Amino acid sequence: MLWTAFILGLLGSLHCVGMCGPIAFMLPVDRSNTTKKVGQIAIYHLGRILAYSIMGFVFGLIGKSLYLFGIQQQLSIAIGILMILAILLPQGKFSTSRLTAPIFKVISKIKQNLGNALQKRTADTFLTIGFLNGFLPCGLVYMAIFGAIANQNMLEGSLYMALFGLGTVPLMTSAIYLGKFLSSEVKQRIQKAIPVFVVIIGLMFILRGLGLGIPYLSPAPSTPMASSHIECH
Repeated sequence: MLWTAFILGLLGSLHCVGMCGPIAFMLPVDRSNTTKKVGQIAIYHLGRILAYSIMGFVFGLIGKSLYLFGIQQQLSIAIGILMILAILLPQGKFSTSRLTAPIFKVISKIKQNLGNALQKRTADTFLTIGFLNGFLPCGLVYMAIFGAIANQNMLEGSLYMALFGLGTVPLMTSAIYLGKFLSSEVKQRIQKAIPVFVVIIGLMFILRGLGLGIPYLSPAPSTPMASSHIECH
């Protein structure tokens, strides 16, 4: 299922351009030196991928904890259902909830630090901007986090999020160089394809959890069988 992370990032990167594009356009890159500019953009992407990887590690740990309770199949099904519901249910319904107030305070602090970083031109600026950018709220990142949890492993969860970040690199880089280069018609088509693909990924997680014995897609659960034969020595 790791490959789904890269495709989710690749297809969803148009959404990323819409959300994070203004930050990318404001990057204080050295426009007089092409080689230096490429390096600065690469460091910016490295910061984003690092942030995603840390989130993947943390949520992969949560998935591993749930795996130890023996509910790995149920977890995979639950993750798939959550992905589908996140697409079908109205957005922004819980944004004013008291439970989310502390989260929005943290987000506000991240935005403040990000604004300060955009004003600097030091060597570590681009890594800082990318790292903080990675923690900004994004629906597609939440989808990828669901996938990281379903991997039920810290390292695979981290890798899942890193591959998601890599998938966003091509279009985000193009946006930095070319700005808003896609026609509105192409944007609309990609935007329509994103939720469809998320639903497909959700269905794949559900199939994996059902354990139907389909190789690679829905492998049968491996449950150790105790032998009834007793050997006496």
